Amino acid sequence: MTTDMVEKKTLLDSVDARTRLAGSNKMEILLFSLGTRETFGINVFKVREVGRTPHITKTPNMPRGVEGLVSLRGNVIPVLSLINFLDLKDQPVERGKTMMVAEYSKRTLGFLVHEVDRIIRVDWEKVRAPESVLSSNQGLITAITELENGTLVSLLDVEQILANAFGEAIIVDIPAAHVSEDIGVFFVDDSTVARRKIAEVFDKLGVKHKHATNGLEAWSRLQGLAAHAQQTGANLRDDIRLILVDAEMPEMDGYVLTKHIKSDPRFEGIPVVMHSSLSSEANRAMGQAVGVDAYIAKFDAEVLADTLRPMLER
Repeated sequence: MTTDMVEKKTLLDSVDARTRLAGSNKMEILLFSLGTRETFGINVFKVREVGRTPHITKTPNMPRGVEGLVSLRGNVIPVLSLINFLDLKDQPVERGKTMMVAEYSKRTLGFLVHEVDRIIRVDWEKVRAPESVLSSNQGLITAITELENGTLVSLLDVEQILANAFGEAIIVDIPAAHVSEDIGVFFVDDSTVARRKIAEVFDKLGVKHKHATNGLEAWSRLQGLAAHAQQTGANLRDDIRLILVDAEMPEMDGYVLTKHIKSDPRFEGIPVVMHSSLSSEANRAMGQAVGVDAYIAKFDAEVLADTLRPMLER
């Protein structure tokens, strides 16, 4: 077997191993530091590579926190300094020694960090939304988990960081769906900026919506809605025409939530659509493995609307 074949097999084995995490309520996190005492983490699936920071070309009128541009594998990508987005007490002497290249919402970016540590596997049940006292940095921390030695790990809300750097996505005119005014949907996402933009899409489609902020809360609320429909003899599908789920969420991820929904006969006929910033084919495979009816990469409002409209109108 040639070296290239060995490397390809190793890569495929790695993807297969992580794909098997779908429905297990586990995720793999790459730990890194920004040169301060805090420890941060990012989903491994978002990271394409890690290396020494290359030469950064400074360009005028860059948004706050964007250090400049680098040429990487024939592509020019923006580089963001994470330390500039977070309100940290200790400022490092040496910053940005390492660059993480991440693929996020069909976009490739470089993130400057001090150094990376290791990859750990955690249960989503042990990942919690941050308390308000820990959320002073403009909502840039989306969740907190704890290592075996007691170290707290802050998971960054990359959607909010990108929105702060480049502005939120502008939603153009979206034609309304041809549905009755009683039709509603349910969606769940742990990112504040994502929930705001999703709600805007449903408003333009002319569809009522309910939401939750994590998978466990969503499953609790959905069970309540299903129980109420049973008690009143109503058709649950008349109240919820579809369910839109995020993939990464504290306490229960979107894969486990989808498995719960798909295994409960009360939700039969209600499509589940996964809407995730994890846009790789491996993540699509993970969604298919748990039975999602469609998988949409964040955030393209027109694609989201065009995908959901036929499901709402049928």
